[in-house]
Amino acid sequence: MRPAVAAAATTTMTKTTTIVMKFGGTAVDSPDKVKHVAGIVKSHKAKNDIVCVVSAVRGMTDGLLAISDSVRRGDRSSIDEFVSKAAKIHSDIVQGAISDEKLREQALAQVKKTVGELQDILGGIVLLGEVTPKSLDYLLSFGERLSAPIVAYALQDAGIDSEFLTGKEAGIVTDSNFGEARPLMDTTKLRVNHTILPITKRGAVPVITGFIGADQHGNTTTIGRGGSDYTATIVAASIGASEVWLWSDVDGLMTADPKLVKDACVLKEVSFAEAMEMALFGAKYMHPRALEPVIDTKIPIRIRNTFNVSHPGTLITQNPGRDSQKIVKSVSAIRRTALIDVSGGGMVGAPGTAAKIFDTLAKNRVNIMMISQSPSESSISMVVRKADLDKATTTLELNLLGRVIKRIDVSDNVAVIAVVGSGMRGIKGVAAKVFGAVARRNVNVIMIAQGSSELNLAFVIDDKDCEKAVQALHDEFGLGKARKQQQ
Repeated sequence: MRPAVAAAATTTMTKTTTIVMKFGGTAVDSPDKVKHVAGIVKSHKAKNDIVCVVSAVRGMTDGLLAISDSVRRGDRSSIDEFVSKAAKIHSDIVQGAISDEKLREQALAQVKKTVGELQDILGGIVLLGEVTPKSLDYLLSFGERLSAPIVAYALQDAGIDSEFLTGKEAGIVTDSNFGEARPLMDTTKLRVNHTILPITKRGAVPVITGFIGADQHGNTTTIGRGGSDYTATIVAASIGASEVWLWSDVDGLMTADPKLVKDACVLKEVSFAEAMEMALFGAKYMHPRALEPVIDTKIPIRIRNTFNVSHPGTLITQNPGRDSQKIVKSVSAIRRTALIDVSGGGMVGAPGTAAKIFDTLAKNRVNIMMISQSPSESSISMVVRKADLDKATTTLELNLLGRVIKRIDVSDNVAVIAVVGSGMRGIKGVAAKVFGAVARRNVNVIMIAQGSSELNLAFVIDDKDCEKAVQALHDEFGLGKARKQQQ
């Protein structure tokens, strides 16, 4: 663990609450925004212990992914250009965000050191001419490793003692599934507690890189795109935080995508179960796995807007208040999806048919988003991402066609619509209202799926009908009225 960024006056006063604050890439991509982040932390520091989790500067992770392709091609000129650009972006943020000359020089030295390491790593990988999952994770870690020190020094510049750590240094231990690593929570809790609590006890603010952990052998791992949310909840569960605040560029979870529905509004409060469904069905402002670490500990999560701090955001909690327990909370749409229907008389009554289909796709890393099977057992319908369609159909054709299955039919331009709300449990007529609303808009439903939890009702339609279907359901359940009620 590295020492604090600089000596500063600290306090040993124990705060009554601990808040883990995560700041996304849009919150740290300019000098003014970094200073704004420091101001937010400072405004809450007097009454709370604060732990920060920081994402990479917006566009940095995408840039690192793109440069990995240049590495495979041995394109040194693109690599040099990217490294120079990364150095300039982060140096410019330091120059504008930190006023104290000594702190600014320390921050610039840290950026220079990390960029130098990035260049060395890229130079080494390009000689090999390949990027393994293990080396890609190490490469992708540099976005957060550049942004976290800048935020730590900006906090120091604002008069707050601070220390920056990678997720690995903070104690986040994962399995070795590079790219989508999962935390080993028992070990992680022990190590994060041991590392983070002494820092907060002395009155300092730890600034931890999001997205990054390490396996038991010390290899850098990443926990999936958007993983800073996940890091924040892992840390919160480990130290027993009071709340997690996920700062983003939206006011909170919404009743629908505002790009599809003009009167979509922010939800005041949702349950963990509802939030999980919304994240899985396309709510872009929260990592789908971010809720896992805090569900058992019942630590509330609040989604807030970095650029609209007066808005309270959306509170995600175990037991929402009665006034927020509506039948339907939101209508989500997942686009750029495809429907695969496999059929054949030999599937009827043949044990293990579904297992063979799903296992074949899983071995080729095709994720199935939604499944439906006819009672006759003669067909199974599956929804996959459009990007996985070619791989999925080729895999099925090579391994199963003519043996387990007789026919593969594909609809390559569909959308999944999901109606989410815990109030649907046990309520008669919800499905009738849903399908009646879309039928009145002349929308054909291709496939339907609902789990026994009754938390969501999902169905597939042609993508061209997506917008009018979402609007129809938003109107049918009066979700736009929440805006008027909150005003």
